[in-house]
Amino acid sequence: MSDEHEHHQHEHEAPEALDAGSQALAEALGSSFAIVKIVMVLMVVLFFSSGFFQVGPSEKAVILRFGRPVGEGNSVLLGPGLHWSFPYPIDEVVKIPITVNQKVTSTTGWYFTTPEQELSGAELPGGGTLNPAIDGYAITADRNIVHTRATLSYHIDDPIAYIFNFASASNSIQNALNNALLFTAAKFNVDDILTNVFGFQDAVLARVSDLTEQEHLGIVIDPGGVQVQSVAPRQLQDVFSRVTIAQQNQSKQINEANGYRDKTLLNAAAQASAITNEAATASANYVKAIQADAYAFTNSLPAFKANRYLFAQQRLAETMALVLTNVQDKFFLPQRADGQARELRLQLNREPPEQKPAPVSP
Repeated sequence: MSDEHEHHQHEHEAPEALDAGSQALAEALGSSFAIVKIVMVLMVVLFFSSGFFQVGPSEKAVILRFGRPVGEGNSVLLGPGLHWSFPYPIDEVVKIPITVNQKVTSTTGWYFTTPEQELSGAELPGGGTLNPAIDGYAITADRNIVHTRATLSYHIDDPIAYIFNFASASNSIQNALNNALLFTAAKFNVDDILTNVFGFQDAVLARVSDLTEQEHLGIVIDPGGVQVQSVAPRQLQDVFSRVTIAQQNQSKQINEANGYRDKTLLNAAAQASAITNEAATASANYVKAIQADAYAFTNSLPAFKANRYLFAQQRLAETMALVLTNVQDKFFLPQRADGQARELRLQLNREPPEQKPAPVSP
């Protein structure tokens, strides 16, 4: 009897223990579900709050929803301020710097160099020959080789065209710059590229401007936005240096010859001007003298008509006075009226005149 009683007692206690465990498990699961719900709500809140983004004052933004822009026309562009979009991967925000100057550098035409060497300014030795596998170059119009590279500075003018017309507008700009550099180099001789730096640079700028306008890349090239650097092949640096020295000597001799020519022409012009002025002065003086003689002759004509003999004697006396200016004693014997010769008596060895005593000072 006691065994049966104990058996029934154990059967009664087992369901009670099971109910307590289930209840504890249910309470634990309920608490866990509550925590999971709170975490899920927080995750949803964080997910949607992560969609807020800020557009800077010098930027425009475009929202791409599954790869397509949200909006139409100019409404696609979002201005400065706080905006919201669905987080990635539903939406993707593309920010476009519209006023910031951007730069792109050509990737062809320059020899191999590392960024560290660019920063340090060190240059690798040229070696025996140029290696086309790693060294870039450009072929000139006279079939020479030159190393050249260009940097383009621009800013975005049409963000819609810049973003949507091309998969990568920056790559398209770089390709246009590479094209302009090689195309222009093929139009110039190597000497012109190395010496006429600004002429070659302007030609590259004109070419890249035409290409960007034809492709409607949505950019504007800044003033002076193309900077070109060109050097001779390093393997031929000595040869080009000798050519450069020869050209400098040639230019020096040409400049000296031009200077001597200009100096000679200036001296000749000065001499010609002096001779011309002297001739003009002599001509003017001669004309004035003739005019004065004609005036004097006209004024003397009445006296000549009145008494020719007296007029002739007066003019003769005046002339003799001028001719014999330095003669101490002058005697003039006019011809006698009857035509007979006059008798001239001169007293030689005359006594010198007495010297007057010098006045005595008080």
